[in-house]
Amino acid sequence: MRITGLFLVLIGIFFAIMGIAYWFLSYEDSGFLMLIGSTGLGVFPGLYYLWWSRHMKPRAEDDPNASVAAAAGIVDSFPVSSIWPFIFGMGAMLATLTFVFGLWLAPMSATLILIAAIGFTVESRRGGNV
Repeated sequence: MRITGLFLVLIGIFFAIMGIAYWFLSYEDSGFLMLIGSTGLGVFPGLYYLWWSRHMKPRAEDDPNASVAAAAGIVDSFPVSSIWPFIFGMGAMLATLTFVFGLWLAPMSATLILIAAIGFTVESRRGGNV
């Protein structure tokens, strides 16, 4: 977790430097604010990971002598193929098309997304095809 935290903090520092350089070279507000926002997206989780790395036991990526198998964890079972991701994707596509063609597509997209969410939940509870 320490390596991940350091990586995110370094990304945040990079975006901070680029944001400052962008501010002085372009005098444009929106790009500067987006780069500063990207700085926050790197620094805040990175500092959180670094803080937690002191309270947890070291992970395999923090050990220079760790093997690949040390980070693999337990391989359990893989889910069977399911129709619910397709139905959810169709609902999301219809929700996007609602912005183009009008609100009459919204009930259909909401219905498909709701059916897919229920199907995902029931399938994960029962452990098989629904």
